Order: sequence, then structure tokens, then C-alpha cells
Amino acid sequence: MIQQLPLRIALFGQYYANDTKPIIREIIDGLAANLAQITIEQHFQEELLRQELLEVSFPTFTEHDDLTNRFDIFMSIGGDGTILKAVTFVRDSGIPIVGINAGRLGFLAKVQKERISDFLARILNQTFTLSQRQLISLKMALPSSELITFPFALNEITVSRKDSTSMITIDTALNEEHLTSYWADGLIISTPTGSTGYSLSCGGPILLPEVESLVLTPIAPHNLNARPLVIPNQTKIRLKVSGRESHFLISLDSRVFAIPNETELEIALAPFAVNLIEFADETFLNTLRTKMMWGEDKRN
Repeated sequence: MIQQLPLRIALFGQYYANDTKPIIREIIDGLAANLAQITIEQHFQEELLRQELLEVSFPTFTEHDDLTNRFDIFMSIGGDGTILKAVTFVRDSGIPIVGINAGRLGFLAKVQKERISDFLARILNQTFTLSQRQLISLKMALPSSELITFPFALNEITVSRKDSTSMITIDTALNEEHLTSYWADGLIISTPTGSTGYSLSCGGPILLPEVESLVLTPIAPHNLNARPLVIPNQTKIRLKVSGRESHFLISLDSRVFAIPNETELEIALAPFAVNLIEFADETFLNTLRTKMMWGEDKRN
């Protein structure tokens, strides 16, 4: 009989307030009781030690290069924003990510705090499936060390105005063919994963994760006939932004940068995907019904 090796867990999270303490305690105690090999992101462990949530220190990691293929699962404690940060650690390593929802809405963080022990057992027994989520990439002529380090986004890449109430003009081309010039507060280029995020709040459609498409969603467009547009995910998107200010903002998920006007941006499908852990009773459609409160109207 072959003895199963203990799971190697990389642990990352955000500490919000006292109501997060029992969640973190239950996770760490549950993993330790099942002899999982735990490694904790360094800044997260320092905070846990300050809050006296750890009795001993664990090995730590600080960046992507510390992970490589040494881990079986990357566990994220927080909300969807924490998972977006987790992606910057995991990158193209293929390590599956599971999110423990200590936040609010949580489309990506599947494990709810009321059912941690149940889902921990499933994680440790590896009774789950993987959902591959595509990323999008950014290229531009302007050098930026942070962007070059990880010029990818799981949810969306957004351009928006900076230091001004004036709208910006976003010249947009698809596969080198001119589409339009959006006159708006900004433009969101969303993946299917990000379609339930910022794009949704700006009137964009919801896409299932396996749909091979991207969505262009203008933010408060002045030309009222501008509507969200669904395009094939193999499309190369070229943008040039102009406006009254010298710079505009570009965000890759939660990472924001100021970029000079007239800088050409090229957005395309990334050459790799990330793996998100899913459970049979916490599928995307189940999450959608729950979070969007579909069915609350009894006529549905």
C-alpha cells in the first residue's frame, strides 16, 4: 500500500478585524491536525503573530519564485480581491487556488465561513474539480518595472481618467481595424471571470467562465449609443488614450498605474491560465443564483 504524502499548502490572506480570527484559527488548526505542510506568506504570518493567532512560526514565502512546483494547493483567506493578489504569486505555476471567503460578495472565494470544516475535508481529500480561468495581458512601449514583472490580469484591464472630471477619448482598434473612439470616463476590458465584477456594475453582460470571449464595457460614455461589446478572446485590442490631463490611469485587477497620454496599449489573451478549485455544490451557476439573489422573487 502506497502511503499518501501530506498536502503542501501555501497560505495567504488578509486580516480584517476580530471577526476574521475564528476563520483563520479554524483553517490553521484543521490543516495542522491533518498534518498538512503549511507555508505562510511572510507579511500575513507577521500579522498573525501580532494578533496572537499563531503559537509557532511556519516556513514563509515572499514572492512567486518561492513557490514554483513545491506546493499542491494555494489557499487564499479573504475576498475576491485577495484571490486576485494570490494570482500574482501563483502566475503560470499551475498551482490550484482555493478561496476562503472572509469578505462580502465573493464570486471567486467559494468556501463560505460557515462551512470551513466541511470544505477543508474535501480539500485535504482532494475531492474537487479545477476550473481553468484565462488571463489577459498588456503590452506597451512605455517601460514600467511593475508592469513588466506581471503584466497580466484575471478580472479586467481598465483605462480611466486621472485628476480630472473631464472625460477621456479612447481610440480603439480590434485586430488593427478601427472600432470607435469612446468618449467616456474609461473603458473596461473584461475576461469571463471578471464579467461579474467592475464590468457588471457598468452594465456589462455576465459570461460563464468557459466562454471564450472578452467584453469591452465603456464607463459612463457620453455617446449614449456606446454599448458593451462581446468579442472573441483571440482578438488583439489596441488602445490610445487622450485627454486634458497629461496622464491617465490603467489598472490590472487591483494594481493601478499612471500612464502618459498617447501611449499605445495592446491587450491580448495571456499565454497561460490559472486553476481555481471548485466543488460540486459551489459551482459558478450556484454562486450566481446565490449572489445575485435570483429566485428570491417566488415567480422565478
